[in-house]
Amino acid sequence: MVVTKKIGVQTQGHCDILDITPAVAKAVAASDIKNGNVTVFVAGSTAGVTTIEYEPGLVADLKNTWQRIAPEGVPYEHDARWGDGNGYAHVRSSLLGCSIVVPFVNGSLTLGTWQQIVLIDFDNRGRSREIVLQMSGE
Repeated sequence: MVVTKKIGVQTQGHCDILDITPAVAKAVAASDIKNGNVTVFVAGSTAGVTTIEYEPGLVADLKNTWQRIAPEGVPYEHDARWGDGNGYAHVRSSLLGCSIVVPFVNGSLTLGTWQQIVLIDFDNRGRSREIVLQMSGE
């Protein structure tokens, strides 16, 4: 069986990191699928999805790391072509990836004790983001 749900979130951009674990867990529990996998996919080319320990220190560390890997304020060919100033956001998104897969058992996500699912919006402005959840299993 396959069940698809969509959730929406409003972000602030600029490496905004949102814990979406409760929304994903709620969708999985409501899916009538007991055991399987959920794919968590963010539509868009300037955001990504991963898992972290969602606590203020690590959130700050992750934001700082992205600034070192693909910094704002340096020239990007994308910006030269389109003039939108978010070339760094596209690079960050492509490095992180737009989806993850999380197994679930008896309707519950199998995340570790300190592991949460997060959406990171790298864009240079806030956005309404759509996250597609696709549960498959039995």
